[in-house]
Amino acid sequence: MTRAIVIHGHFYQPPRENPWLEAVEIQDSAAPHHDWNERVTDECYAPNTAARRVDERNRVLDVVNNFEKISFNVGPTLFAWLARHRPDVGAKIVEADGLSVRAHGGHGNAIAQVYNHMIMPLAARRDKVTQVRWGIRDFQTRFGREPEGLWLPETAVDDETLEVLAEAGLKFTVLAPHQARRVRPLAGGDWQEVGDRVDPSRPYLWRGPRGLSLALFFYNAPISRAIAFEKLLERSENLVAWLLAAFADDRDEPQLVHCATDGESYGHHSRFGEMALAAALQRLEADTPGVLTNYGAFLAAHPPAHEVEIHERTSWSCAHGVERWRADCGCRTRSDWHQRWRAPLREALDWLGEQIDACYEARASAHLKDPWAARDAYVDVVLDRSPDRLEAFLAAHRRAPLDASACVETRKLLEMQRQRMLMHTSCGWFFDEISALEPVQVLRYAALAIEYLADLGGGRLEDELVRRLAAAPSNLPEYGDGARVWGRLVRPTAVDFRRVIAHYAISGVFEEQHADARVYAWRIARLDEARETADGAALRVARVRLQSEVTGETREAVYALVHYGAHDFSCGIRPWESAAAYEAMKTDLLRRLRELSVTDMVRGMDEHFHGEPFSLAHLFLEERRRVLASVLRAVLETQEETYRRIWDETRKLVHYLRQVDVPIPDALALAARHVLEQQVCAELQQLDAHAVIPARVPEIVEEARALGLSLDLRPARFTANRAVCRALEAVRAEPSPARVAEAQALIEGARRLGVRYGHWATQNRFFELWRGSGPEARRALGPLADALGFSLAP
Repeated sequence: MTRAIVIHGHFYQPPRENPWLEAVEIQDSAAPHHDWNERVTDECYAPNTAARRVDERNRVLDVVNNFEKISFNVGPTLFAWLARHRPDVGAKIVEADGLSVRAHGGHGNAIAQVYNHMIMPLAARRDKVTQVRWGIRDFQTRFGREPEGLWLPETAVDDETLEVLAEAGLKFTVLAPHQARRVRPLAGGDWQEVGDRVDPSRPYLWRGPRGLSLALFFYNAPISRAIAFEKLLERSENLVAWLLAAFADDRDEPQLVHCATDGESYGHHSRFGEMALAAALQRLEADTPGVLTNYGAFLAAHPPAHEVEIHERTSWSCAHGVERWRADCGCRTRSDWHQRWRAPLREALDWLGEQIDACYEARASAHLKDPWAARDAYVDVVLDRSPDRLEAFLAAHRRAPLDASACVETRKLLEMQRQRMLMHTSCGWFFDEISALEPVQVLRYAALAIEYLADLGGGRLEDELVRRLAAAPSNLPEYGDGARVWGRLVRPTAVDFRRVIAHYAISGVFEEQHADARVYAWRIARLDEARETADGAALRVARVRLQSEVTGETREAVYALVHYGAHDFSCGIRPWESAAAYEAMKTDLLRRLRELSVTDMVRGMDEHFHGEPFSLAHLFLEERRRVLASVLRAVLETQEETYRRIWDETRKLVHYLRQVDVPIPDALALAARHVLEQQVCAELQQLDAHAVIPARVPEIVEEARALGLSLDLRPARFTANRAVCRALEAVRAEPSPARVAEAQALIEGARRLGVRYGHWATQNRFFELWRGSGPEARRALGPLADALGFSLAP
């Protein structure tokens, strides 16, 4: 291995979950996707597990998993999301690492990452320790092996951070070349100041106290910069040329050419970047076999012969060290905006962290043998919240057996620490505006940490935090400063037990809830319920028990929900008092609706439940939109006859207007488009029974095209996808000419109509089928391969 190439991708998304719900809510800025995690997965992470290599006609020659050939890290917060929402992608990434371990003598492509992307030089030592231990444990859980290396967020580094990595048994990390201060041969000699001129083709040994050491790789800056910012991925040939040109022909010693960028460069930042990468990897393997490797394998073959000292408190993305995460240093994405908010935000959250830590240490010491060791190990519970895992954790760390109350308090203390660490996620300071998604997200973690602190008797610090945030100026006049951002974007998103119950009650009108149901991070058990309907209003009165899956805290409450029709709801909630009080309230409300009037019902709600009632607006965003879509559908269905009548009465006129080149009035075009869309979608429902596009569908689509109308057939994509999946499964079971022809006709018909059927995923499924088939079956599959855009030899 005298010449080696490593291409490293840092694949990461910040934690985006609503901290009270433990779920990512809809993010409209990521449309048409649900949220940014989903969007970047579709544009980058999934494509890199199934990258296309194509010929000059853009027909697919092969489908490859880029993760098998590149070095990479996947941030724990991203992998947690993948495990919940795209386990197929996560499984492909893990599979690729396993193959790389076998290919490189036990050294895998994957390396670990600091848990939630905290800027390590700005963190206290014990936070560094926890972040590294959590990152390692997450890696062990995902990949089933020990990590050799670990990626530092923004490559931000100081000697203490490297010391923590070495103490954890890690072998190496990767830095930017300007982070090297000076180097010298291990055999002896003078130190040489290098700045950003460090030779990136070799590993270096960093020496720490107590005999600790760590290997450091400094990536090739020009190549990395060209990939990330200079469109090097537009042609794979250029990437190959740059990589090979970095070798020095006049050197006999082993050389490593390696680059490191955000993994999102391959597909998200650079469209089709994953295809350029796949083609480059194939070319490198074909022209120079064995040149592709990973850091662990190269380090094992070529240990450092030089040692290095670093520039402390530096990073790869801030020319001013680590000031981007605590000052208005000039690093920005919008040149017309200031970042004077960064320092007050950092100072406010650092202050809050100090208050939280003091409370944690004092209170947790009563229950835990070593509160900080317990925090280090708590990642096991975060990764697996099963009762068995929780009990094993508590058994290992508690001072003595804990009663139910002490157990809840202990879990709250540890969750308070988790939120405290999440509120220091680096992305909260990286961009330009305090009211943007990322700063608001870290403030939401702070808000939940403050709630836990108050519950645990640590004081009510929200007002003081808000006072400090007032010193953080926004670029937007409508927000003004961090205090107003808190009031408008953070505080209203807080969730208490009453809102969870209101969500359960109101959503149950549209979709029947089980007696034992899950609402995001809570379990709700319905202990009793009574229903009554009269005068167009529906009443539900119930007793429920709510338990947090995160802390184990339990509340009992009663609610009464009145649905007056459509979107008009009123829900009252109060804590459980006694069986007698509940029965009296239930009997009274049922009697009022049954025997008196809706007006008396309203009075009764006011008497039994104080304060503003909950309404449809209090549903969590996802369900709120789903319910309102249902309400709107019901309203629109009453107007369907009107649309159809307008179309029937004006159809001939509309065609005549088109024929004589007169614009169709918007009102008539709207009615025509709506009716034709409904007709196509209704016809395509037949695909659920027969995988054949009804003959009427092309006729309707052609009529729309003749009228110059563009139909929105997205609602039919799920039906079409199901039909194509069934057709492919039928071919897998029996690759006969008849079944192949049926699948081919379905796919080509959907494409002609402009109906999306999941082309990318269909190609993946077909390629797996092709790869597992013999020569005779492949010949039978040939027409389907052509229809899906493949150029494959039997």
